[in-house]
Amino acid sequence: MGTHLSRHEHTLTSISGHTWFNDNTVRVINGLCLDPTMTEVIMQTSAGDIRIRLFTAEAPDTTANFLRLVDDGHYNGLHFHRVIEQFMIQGGCPHSRDPMSRMAGTGGPGWKIPCEPSALSMKHDRPGILSMANAGPNTGGSQFFLTTVATPWLNGNHAVFGEVVDGMNVVKAIEGCRKLPGDRPAQPQQIISVTRA
Repeated sequence: MGTHLSRHEHTLTSISGHTWFNDNTVRVINGLCLDPTMTEVIMQTSAGDIRIRLFTAEAPDTTANFLRLVDDGHYNGLHFHRVIEQFMIQGGCPHSRDPMSRMAGTGGPGWKIPCEPSALSMKHDRPGILSMANAGPNTGGSQFFLTTVATPWLNGNHAVFGEVVDGMNVVKAIEGCRKLPGDRPAQPQQIISVTRA
């Protein structure tokens, strides 16, 4: 399940099984700086802001991939391309820059990441869980989803790497939008930007 560490307990084990830090120092993993005290992002959307706490200790590789994309501006200007009531909202496909593109939901960053065992062991046990979308094992890239209810059938198949700490009302507003066939929002739901908090 993973224990969520407080701001004063920082242990990050990853990549080759080494402990990267257990204090408040910044470390580099795969060329990405992870600061143990900066584990939140702000997702500014057309419906309002969503603050997300990333599980950098429990899912270091998955969060490092996400933060690389955040720092590169990958998510800025994209749209939530798949929204399902009583389930989740999904975004992160580069083809969703045009919210009406038929390719929305089919793209990624140009690479795939393996499913991280520690992230797979965490549960989709409540609304507001941030998890990797995928097309099967080891196919995650940039697409993610935020749950709007507990979704236990996803446990063990999707890598959990964060949770909403503020703005769940925004997630629910996006969930409640009118849909077109294919679970596409009738009125575009834009991700204006994602930045480190």
